[in-house]
Amino acid sequence: MDRAEIVHQNFLRRVKEGDLPEVTGPSLAGSGLSADGLMALFRSQVMSRQLDRISRKLQARGQGFYTIGSSGHEGNAAIAAALRVSDPAFLHYRDAAFQIARSGQVKGQDPLWDMLLSFTASAEDPISGGRHKVLGSKALSIPPQTSTIASHLPKALGTAYAIGMSRRLPPPVAEFPDDAIAMCSFGDASLNHSTAQGAINTAGWTAFQGVPLPLMMVCEDNGIGISVPTPKGWVEASMQARPGIRYEACNGLDLVETFVKARALADWIRTRRKPGFLHVSTVRLYGHAGADVEAVYRSKSEILAQEANDPLLHTSAWLIAEGAASRDDILSIYQDLEAETESRAEEAVKRPKLHSAEQVVASLIPPTRARPASNKPTIKDREDLFGSSDMRALSEPQPMNKLINLGLADLMLRHPETVLMGEDVGRKGGVYGVTKGLQSKFGSTRVIDTLLDEQSILGLAIGMGQAGYVPIPEIQFLAYLHNAEDQIRGEAATLPFFSNGQFTNPMVLRIQGLGYQKGFGGHFHNDNSLAVLRDIPGLVIGCPSNGADAVAMYRAAVRLARENQRVVAMIDPIALLPMRDLHSAGDGGWMQHYPEEGHEILPGDLGQSGDGTDLAIVSYGNGVYLSEQARKHLEEQGVRTRVIDLRWLAPLAKDALLEALAPCKNVLIVEECRTTGSQSEALMALFTEAGLSRTARVAATDCFIATGPAYASTMPSKDSIVSAAKELFNK
Repeated sequence: MDRAEIVHQNFLRRVKEGDLPEVTGPSLAGSGLSADGLMALFRSQVMSRQLDRISRKLQARGQGFYTIGSSGHEGNAAIAAALRVSDPAFLHYRDAAFQIARSGQVKGQDPLWDMLLSFTASAEDPISGGRHKVLGSKALSIPPQTSTIASHLPKALGTAYAIGMSRRLPPPVAEFPDDAIAMCSFGDASLNHSTAQGAINTAGWTAFQGVPLPLMMVCEDNGIGISVPTPKGWVEASMQARPGIRYEACNGLDLVETFVKARALADWIRTRRKPGFLHVSTVRLYGHAGADVEAVYRSKSEILAQEANDPLLHTSAWLIAEGAASRDDILSIYQDLEAETESRAEEAVKRPKLHSAEQVVASLIPPTRARPASNKPTIKDREDLFGSSDMRALSEPQPMNKLINLGLADLMLRHPETVLMGEDVGRKGGVYGVTKGLQSKFGSTRVIDTLLDEQSILGLAIGMGQAGYVPIPEIQFLAYLHNAEDQIRGEAATLPFFSNGQFTNPMVLRIQGLGYQKGFGGHFHNDNSLAVLRDIPGLVIGCPSNGADAVAMYRAAVRLARENQRVVAMIDPIALLPMRDLHSAGDGGWMQHYPEEGHEILPGDLGQSGDGTDLAIVSYGNGVYLSEQARKHLEEQGVRTRVIDLRWLAPLAKDALLEALAPCKNVLIVEECRTTGSQSEALMALFTEAGLSRTARVAATDCFIATGPAYASTMPSKDSIVSAAKELFNK
C-alpha cells in the first residue's frame, strides 16, 4: 500500500473512531470565520487532497503528468480566505487548496475540473492550454509559476512595488487595485535560495527607507527540502528580526489560527503598506512527489508522526467541536468528493491534447493589447523638458550615448507609464551617461536608483510589467546579467507561454555590453557573448550600431512592449556609446543626427551602406563599425562592397537578409561574439541551407577578454576583416 493510500485509510478510520486532535486554538466566535466559512475551507482542503490522490492514479495509468501534491499544506486555504481575490498571488506548487478556496469567492469557477484538465495536459486547461501543470487563473489573480524554487519572489516584490507606486503614478491600464497586496508563498527549503534571500533583503531595504511595499511573504515550513531537513528553528531565527519586515508565525495545521494570523498580517500590510512574513508550520505527506520514496531518507517514526498530523483531521476536529458537522457528515463530504473527482477524471482524460508544434508555440508570442493613446507633446512641451542645451543637441550630430539619452527622454514624455530602473541610473545618470538628467526631468518615481542586485532589478521590472507599466530596466554590464538570467529565461519569457497569453510582463531591457573597451575591466566589463539571450524563445533582441538607429530601435522596442506585450532586450555596445570618429581623429564619422519624429526601426528592417556586389559583409554592433572601416579599404582596392547591419538579432530577418545578399558574389560574416554559440553559427547555417556557397566568417576567439593592451586581440579588427575578405576571394 503506498503512502497516499495509507493517509487516506488513516483519515477514514480516525474520523469514524473519533480519534481526532484536540482543538486548542482561538474560538471560532472571535476569529471572524463563520461555521459555514470553516466548512467551505474544509471542502477546499478535501478537494485538494482528492486531486492529489487522483493525480497519482492517473500517472500510473499514463494519463496524468504531475504528482507534486499539496497534501499536508492544505491549511493555505485559510490564507486565501484572509486575502482578497484582487490581491495577486504568486503561489508555491503545494498551494492547490489556496486556489480552490479563492475560486469559491468568484462565481462560475470550477476548480476541480480546471485542475483535472491541467493534470491531464488537456488543451482545454484554462490556464496553460495543456503546456504545463501549473496553478494559475486570470479570474483569480493567480499568475502561473512553472518552478517556484524562489524564482518568483523578485517579481512578487516588483508587483508589490508597482501597487505601492500606483497611487503616485497610476498606470493607464491597472491590473490591480491600488489598495491590493501582493502575496507570494514558498517552502522552507526555498527560503535558503539566493533568489529568495535577495528578494527578502530588497524588501527590507525598500521598506527601511519608507517606500510603500505591500508584500506578504508566506513560508510554508514542512521541515524538509525533498530529502534534506531544515534545522529546527532556522526559519524563525532567520526571519524574526529582519529590518523593515514584520514577522508572524502560525500553526498551518489549524485553519482557524492560520486564518486569524493571516488576516491580521494582511490587514497590517494593507494599512501600513509595508512587507510582512508569515511563517506557517505544515507537514509534508506522501513524500516530495510520486516517484519519491520517502522511506529512503526518513525514519518510519518520522513518517508516522507526519501522517498523524494530517491537517484534514485538525479541521474535522474543529467542525465537530463547533457543532458544524458530525463525523458522518465529514465522511460523507470526503467520500462524495472522492467519487466526484474520480468520475470527472475519467472525463478529463478524454479531452483533447496538444499534438503539433504549431499548437505548442501558439502562446509563445502574447496577444496585442489595446492601450490608451500616447501623449502628443507640443513644441513647448519638448522645449520645457529638454531646455535650450538639449534642444540644440537635437539638431546637431551626437554620439550614441547622447542620442539614446534624448530618445529615452522623448519616450518618457510620450508614454507616462514608462519607468526606468537600475544601478546608478538616477542621480549619477548611468556609468556612460545614457540616463543623465532623466531623474531630474521625471522624478525618482519614474527613474529608480536600485540596490546592487540584478535579480531584484529584473524582478522589479517583471512585476511592474504585470501591473500595467512599461519598465525599462538597465543591467549595467552584460556580464552582470548572468547573476539574474533566470529572471528572463525562467520567468519573464515563459509567462505568456504558460498562461496561454493571459498574463504578460512587457519590458524593454537595456544591457550595456560587448567588447572593445580600451584598457578597462577585463571580461566582466567586456563580455562578448549573447548566447544566454539568443536561445530564449520569444525574446526580441536588438543591437544598434549607431545612435540614430538606436533611437529608432528604442522607439520600436517600447511600441513592442506597450502594444504587443513583448519582452525586448536591447544591447548597447559600450565601446560605441561615446564613439565620435570613424576613420581618423576628428572626422566625426560615427556621430548621427537625432531621427525625425515617428521614425522607427522594427524587427525585420535591415541597415545597408554601399551597394557593391563583389562582397557583402553581414554584422551588427561593433562589427558594423569595423566593417565600415574595412569597406573603405576594400573599395580603395577595387572591391565593391556593401555592409548589412542586422540590427535585430532575434527574430532574425531571414528573408530580408537573403534578398539583400542575392546580388552579391561573396558573403563575409563579421562576428564580435565568441565563435561558439554566436550569431555567426545561425547565419552560416542559414546561408548554407539557402545555397550560398561562397561564405566565410571572422569571429572572436573562444576566450574571455583581457584588459590592458591585449583588450581587442581576441576579436575581429579592421585588418582581420580585410584579410578574411581576401581569403574568401582567393577560394
